[in-house]
Amino acid sequence: MLTKTMPLAPLAALLAMSRPAAALSDVRNDAMDAGKLEQLLKDVKSELTRVGDDVKKTAENALKQSADAGKVTAEVAQKADQLLSAQAALKDAHSKLENRLSELSDRNLDLEQRLSSRLGGAGGREAPKSLGEQVVALDSVKQFAANGGLGTLKIGVQNAITSASTSAGTLIVPERETEVLGIPRRQMTIRQLLDQGSTASNLVQYAKQTARTNAAAPVAEGALKPESNYTWALAEAAVRTVAHWIPVSRQAMDDIPQLQGEIDGELRYGLDFAEEAQILKGSGVGENLNGLMTQATAYAAAFNPAAKTMIDTIRLALLQASLTEFPADGIVLHPTDWARIELTKDAGGNYIFANIVQLAGPQLWGRPVIATQAQDEDNFLVGAFRSAAKIYDRMDVEVVISSEDRDNFVRNMLTVRAEKRLALAVKRPAALIKGRFSV
Repeated sequence: MLTKTMPLAPLAALLAMSRPAAALSDVRNDAMDAGKLEQLLKDVKSELTRVGDDVKKTAENALKQSADAGKVTAEVAQKADQLLSAQAALKDAHSKLENRLSELSDRNLDLEQRLSSRLGGAGGREAPKSLGEQVVALDSVKQFAANGGLGTLKIGVQNAITSASTSAGTLIVPERETEVLGIPRRQMTIRQLLDQGSTASNLVQYAKQTARTNAAAPVAEGALKPESNYTWALAEAAVRTVAHWIPVSRQAMDDIPQLQGEIDGELRYGLDFAEEAQILKGSGVGENLNGLMTQATAYAAAFNPAAKTMIDTIRLALLQASLTEFPADGIVLHPTDWARIELTKDAGGNYIFANIVQLAGPQLWGRPVIATQAQDEDNFLVGAFRSAAKIYDRMDVEVVISSEDRDNFVRNMLTVRAEKRLALAVKRPAALIKGRFSV
């Protein structure tokens, strides 16, 4: 039985020990997961609140009885003893719950760290380890090192995930580049050498002087003056059409965004390629243009220097153009012939290229050199190109897509056509000199 002289320390401890009291037997279940443990802890804390209230009421009642009667009843004393015992048991249960949750937290952290070491960061891709890193991480290797490295240790190599079809091959996604690698295209140069204009007709006509008899001379007073004679003739250049087309399915055109642009570029390049060949070497027969080489004046050297080289031949062709009063403004060669000229050496084996070529751009005898495969090897063409000829464009490049061609409509096919129209008038053939190096 409690008396008036009973110390208040147990009651103070009773008030201070706000620990949960709930189903203590559940704490003994080691297989309980973290979720159930957390729920149990909540239940225990809820029970703690109720028990704490009872402890407070009991302590207040004991204090009141002690103050009024000088003693505490046996009932109150017994209840206080029971509550103190329950508090001690609950304190132990609470401690076990917290320890259990701490163990689970440490285990989860360890698993996360192990997983993080195997994955390459947030991207989720595995960070591959080298063979050395894999060997060092083996427990058997660590134990072998701890034993002093004595004896023999066999290390097995696990099957690796590879790109083979029986492994991860089907999971590997290829990277697709958007750039389309086409066949190399030639740079067009011949058109830029000539004067250019336009026409609204299918035929270009012009007056061309064919003869000049100049009889001008000093005349005595009262004498008959000499008569000169000039002759002009009507010349013409017909507009020709350069065209081609390709078939393509409607599905391919719709499904491949780049296809239309690629086709458009290829068709335009094809027209420019054919046009350059026609301007330079068109035969003039049928629907062909009458080209520069076809109408140019044949090379005839004014004299033959000793040990003549390709460089000498070009210089004599420039002289021939100058003697016709049309000083040349360009030279057209095949790239191989231009390379031969660049590699020409003197008797001492020294290159003489620097003596005849300016440093700014490919030039020979002060004239720009156009090295193009449109020109045949071993052939050359020099002249006053802008004075000699003019291009008349009737229609610029036109690319048309249509389904109204044969049975395209029922086959869901499209016809893509590209064409251009132009005329070439070589008005002064004497301003162009053509020849061969081997002659």
